Amino acid sequence: MKVIVCGAGQVGSNIARQLAQESNDVTLIDQSAELVRKFGDELDVRTMVGHASYPDALERAGAYDADMIIAVTYSDEVNMVACQIAHSIFDIPKKIARIRAQQYTNPLWAHLFSRENLPIDVIISPEIEVAHAIERRLKVPGAFDTVSFGDGKVQVIGVRLDENCPIVNTPLKQLTELFPDLNVVVVAIYRDGKMIVPASGDQMFPDDEVYFAADTDHVARAMPLFGHEEQEARSIVIVGGGNIGLHLAKYVEKNMRNVSLKLIENNRARAEKITEELDRTVVLHGSAIDPELLQEANEARAETIVALTNDDQVNILSSLLAKGQGTKTAVTLINNPVFGNLVTSLGIEVVVDPRATTVSEILRHIRRGRIRGLHSFRDGAAEVVEGDALETSLLVGKPLRDIKLPPGTIIGAVIKGSKVEIPRGETVIQEDDRVIILGLQESIHKVEEMFSVGLEFF
Repeated sequence: MKVIVCGAGQVGSNIARQLAQESNDVTLIDQSAELVRKFGDELDVRTMVGHASYPDALERAGAYDADMIIAVTYSDEVNMVACQIAHSIFDIPKKIARIRAQQYTNPLWAHLFSRENLPIDVIISPEIEVAHAIERRLKVPGAFDTVSFGDGKVQVIGVRLDENCPIVNTPLKQLTELFPDLNVVVVAIYRDGKMIVPASGDQMFPDDEVYFAADTDHVARAMPLFGHEEQEARSIVIVGGGNIGLHLAKYVEKNMRNVSLKLIENNRARAEKITEELDRTVVLHGSAIDPELLQEANEARAETIVALTNDDQVNILSSLLAKGQGTKTAVTLINNPVFGNLVTSLGIEVVVDPRATTVSEILRHIRRGRIRGLHSFRDGAAEVVEGDALETSLLVGKPLRDIKLPPGTIIGAVIKGSKVEIPRGETVIQEDDRVIILGLQESIHKVEEMFSVGLEFF
C-alpha cells in the first residue's frame, strides 16, 4: 500500500513508523526541514519538505498513484485542504484527517464532510477520543487501560499486579479450572520491557502488567482476582478546562450522578465560559500547582484527580500534590512519551497518552478486512482487533483446538449475537461471529488475513 502522511509530529511519525514496519510504501511530508531530516534518518520512509496542502508537494510525494492520505498536521484547515486536493486532483481512494476544532465536528454540520463537499472518509477528533478513553478508565477503577469491543459486550483491561494479588505464581490454565464460570482470558503480559502472549502453563508475577479480555458483565468479579478492589470515585477533581476537560465534565455530570465534581482552570475567560456550560460542577479559577487552591478543590478528599492541561509538568506536579494531600488515584495526561515510565514510578496510577489514542483510531481505519474495532498497546507492540468472521476465514467451522493460530496471536473472546463466549478448545466460530484477537506487532498481517476474503487481501 502506498501512503502519504502529512505532518511529522508525534502522531504522524508514529503512523509512518508503524506502516513502514509493515512493508508499506510511506512518504512523510512536513514543513519543518529539521523534523524531515530527523525522521529521514530514523525511519524507513521517504521524507520531503513541503506544504501538505500544495498540489505540487502532493504530486512530488507520489499522489497520482497513492492509495491513502493521512493528514495529521497541526492545522485543521491544512488537513482538510490536503484531503480535498487529494480527491479533486489526484483521486486518492482513502482520505483520513485529524480535526481538532469542535466547531467543525458539530453534528449540525455533519454534511460538511461528504463526497460532494469536503470528501474526507474518516475524521479523527483527538480530544473526543482521549475524553472517551478517560471515561472508560473511570468506569473500571484499578485499571490503567481499558477498551470496549462488541458494542460494549467485551472489555480488554490492563492491570498491574502486586505481591498481594491472589493469582500471582499460578499457571494460567488453573484459572479456568478454579473459576470455570468466569468469562476471562489473559491475552498478554508486559514484563521487563517486552510484550508476550502467554501459554497456558505460564505464570504471572508481581510487577507484571497484565491485559485480559472479559465479558463486561464479569469485570466486577474479575478485578479482585487481579488484586484490584478499588471502588468508583465519588469525588473527582479535573485540572484543565480545555476541550478534553469540558467534555469529560459533561460526561460525569450526565452519567455519574452521585459524583461530586470540581474543575480547576487557569484562564479566567475560559473558566467563566465553561461555568456557563456546566450544571453542577464547581469551577475554580487559578493554578492547579498552587497548593492552597488544590487544597480548596480537595477539601472533601477527592478520590480521583484527572490532570488534563496542555503542560505535562503541570499535570505531573498537580497529580503528585493531590496524592500528597490524600487523593487515592491520579489520571494524568502526558504528551511527551519520555515522561511515561517516570510518572508511574512516582505513584501516578494511570497515564493517558493522546498520541497513542489517536494512532489506534487511525490504524482501525487502515487495517484491511472486516475490522470493527482496534486498540494499540505499548507503541504498537501489540494490537487488539475486533473483526467479523467471514465464510472463507481459517477461523470458521472447526473447533479451536484444531486450528493452528499464527505465533504471537491469541483469541480473547467470541461474540455470537448477544452472547459472549470466552474461547475454549471446543469453541467453533461461525460465519458472522465477531472475534476479538490480540496480535503482537510481527503478527498483525496474519490477523488481517483472518478477517479478509480470499483474494481481497492480496
